[in-house]
Amino acid sequence: MKPPTALRSRVTRAVALCGAVVLAAGVVACTPRPDGPAPAAQDFLSAFADHDTERAAALSDRPEVAALAMDDTWKSLQAISLTAETTDVDVQGDTATVGYSYEWHLPKERVWSYTGELQMGRRGGDWAVRWNSANLHPRLGDRQSMVLRSQPAGWAHVNESAGSDVLVPGVIYRITLDASESDNLVGTAQALASALKAFDDTVTPQSIVESATGVKGDYLVTRLRKEDYDQISYAVEDLSGVTVTEEAALVSTDPNFAPDLVCQVRKTIIDEVAGKDGWSVVVVNRNGAEIGVLTETAPEPVPSVSISLDRPIQEAAQQAVDARTDQAMMVVIEPSTGKMLAVAQNEAADRDGPVALTGLYPPGSTFKIITAGAAISSGLATPDTPVPCPGRITIGERSIPNYNEFSLGTVSMAKAFARSCNTSFAKLASEMEPDALNVAASQFGIGPEYKVVGLPTESGSVPPADELVQRAADGFGQGRVLVSPFGMALAAATVANGSTPVPHLILGRETTIEGEHPKVGQEMVDGLRTMMRLVITSGTALRIEDQGEVYGKTGEAEVEGGSHAWFVGYRGDLAFATLVVRGGSSDNAVAVTRDMFTALPDDYRLD
Repeated sequence: MKPPTALRSRVTRAVALCGAVVLAAGVVACTPRPDGPAPAAQDFLSAFADHDTERAAALSDRPEVAALAMDDTWKSLQAISLTAETTDVDVQGDTATVGYSYEWHLPKERVWSYTGELQMGRRGGDWAVRWNSANLHPRLGDRQSMVLRSQPAGWAHVNESAGSDVLVPGVIYRITLDASESDNLVGTAQALASALKAFDDTVTPQSIVESATGVKGDYLVTRLRKEDYDQISYAVEDLSGVTVTEEAALVSTDPNFAPDLVCQVRKTIIDEVAGKDGWSVVVVNRNGAEIGVLTETAPEPVPSVSISLDRPIQEAAQQAVDARTDQAMMVVIEPSTGKMLAVAQNEAADRDGPVALTGLYPPGSTFKIITAGAAISSGLATPDTPVPCPGRITIGERSIPNYNEFSLGTVSMAKAFARSCNTSFAKLASEMEPDALNVAASQFGIGPEYKVVGLPTESGSVPPADELVQRAADGFGQGRVLVSPFGMALAAATVANGSTPVPHLILGRETTIEGEHPKVGQEMVDGLRTMMRLVITSGTALRIEDQGEVYGKTGEAEVEGGSHAWFVGYRGDLAFATLVVRGGSSDNAVAVTRDMFTALPDDYRLD
């Protein structure tokens, strides 16, 4: 017959304390218990801290109640570890009070420390803990327990510069397929592709089957926002081998608002948007009702993240490029700050990736901004300097014409700029040093490598030209020079601001620049402002004259199969670059830009 539990514990404890075995005499000698309540109390605390609640309970006068309460405490606190030590001791005959110090280590590196007292008494000559709930916490009453509660901090929102949310905390639904668990893989793939067609028409039954059989375990078919998943849940939830799980995420408030950029922002900040959760330990009664708080740490939410995109400008730019069937794109920058206000591409352009930011194209006559700036900087010409503008000019072995070979005779450089005389600027470039255009381009932001957090970018390439013909062709944007709309928007912003702004997208994230970027001279800026205004009032961009005080430069870059249509410039604190790939006349790029301005709210950012 086994002894009762309490007795068995005491027997075990006694045997455990028998440490000295004298083999020669054949006698077992037990080491005496340490005398006094403090050692007994420390034995209890050490066992409790070791999560050996049975041993700790055996050192009390109510082992079964004590063991149950201590087990419940470890569980309800989700405790990882406990450090427990005795403090002050007060002995009054056969009773004593021994202070304790607890340091709980809880999940997520939470630490909770407090002190209390154990009531001790003699039991059969030995000191034992008199069990009550205050042995766990001094404010704990009978039939009460402690519970760890989490107070989520929530995720940060992401808003654009006009104040509206772009990304908000939410859930997405992960749809995965385990080919080995599907009893009809082809049928499942067909059903999935059909359901997902409304959101991604590139997902096909064949692509699903090939991808799912090519991996071991779950293949991620797609992720969907809740509102999208709700539309197809009935069609996918019961498919063989398909698993749908919820996942906390930042979700877009508008899938049509700069989706590629917003996706880049999400990837950049996703590990930083969760705040530090708060937590508390509460007292609950036997029915689980909360009746008090023992400790509390408030949550520490992360402040909202701001991005520089401006919703009215982004939406106006997107609407303008979407009206074109050719590849069309536009970049808008705030010259005074470098804020990226809009990056818009139509669906045709999207097929080639983020080309508004990284695509490199010949700039055509928009590059005359750089050539004119270099001419002013070197003293070769000013806006008032007379320059020849014949219908055609021969430089070296190359014959260079104007559009339809128009001729103006000898005119000021400002008029040649406004009317876009190729022959004038080819001749000016031919008279410059081999690296003059390279240096001038870097002064206007083209050439340096910008590392904008959350934004892929390429500004352009303007190599030095030792060869005369090459230099002449570069002078009117038809040589080896290549630029992106991003780079040309920076050039326009430089003229507007008087220096090249540092572009950025996410507030507080520093942009780094590699490569030479010397300051532009004030004489260059002043001269270009005069000439770029003439383009609108009496030059090649008359179409946009009714949209306020616009400054700009048109360009038509001849390429195989047609010509690119460009328009770059600024109005107030908005600098822009618009490109229609193989769009023909530069007037088409002017028209797209005008559409953007007319779609803005009245008087929006006119200053």
